[in-house]
Amino acid sequence: MKNKFVTFFIVTFCLFYKISILSQESIALPSLKNKKVLLVYGGWEGHHPKAFAERVNKWLKEEGAIVTLSDSLGVYTQKEIMKNIDVIIQHWTMGQISKEQSTGLLNAVKNGVGLAGCHGGLGDAFRNNTSYQYMIGGQFVAHPGGLIDYIVEFSDKDSPITKGLNSFIIKQTEQYYMHLDPRVKVLATTTFSDTFDYWIKGTVMPVCWTTKFGKGNIFYLSIGHDPKDFDNYESWQLLTRGIKWVNTNH
Repeated sequence: MKNKFVTFFIVTFCLFYKISILSQESIALPSLKNKKVLLVYGGWEGHHPKAFAERVNKWLKEEGAIVTLSDSLGVYTQKEIMKNIDVIIQHWTMGQISKEQSTGLLNAVKNGVGLAGCHGGLGDAFRNNTSYQYMIGGQFVAHPGGLIDYIVEFSDKDSPITKGLNSFIIKQTEQYYMHLDPRVKVLATTTFSDTFDYWIKGTVMPVCWTTKFGKGNIFYLSIGHDPKDFDNYESWQLLTRGIKWVNTNH
């Protein structure tokens, strides 16, 4: 009888603990159900923008989001769309953005729309637009060695974006060397070796960060050269949690 009571107590405690944790995460990262999400994709085809959009769109639909897909930057000038969305996900590498398009995007985020993205789709877009780079908090400059394996470590394990995740190896993808705004809140990092460029040995570089632009939340993840990068559990969790996070009131 005593053993049965102890077992019952342990099971009950674990159950309530799990419910408590899930409840906390639910508050921190609310559902995207009925949230209006604009998913913009295009630019350099080497980053497979359409495949990325299809994968993320499928997940968004499963989450219950109301998604608008656009393969044109012209959507940023459509005032009726821009004033009624909650989240923007952008996957547009390099390319050019007009002044009107840039203004539409920047103003939406300033006014509280969340912005999320990864790799070159957010961190290497519109290289000549410094206002855009000011908003994102960082800009790609190199990926020594091209497609390589590297370790990602978490510098902030208390964020709802990283909670419960462990350091991991991401295989055969680009390790981004970036120029950074020192104001960003770094969540995960990678350390460069001297295998390809000896002078950067030991450099600790952010892989994932959050920041603010006006009232808007920004989430960036440097992983994502190819959609297969998100077959990795931790990478996919970072991206999807980050998308949810930008729609919070943090």
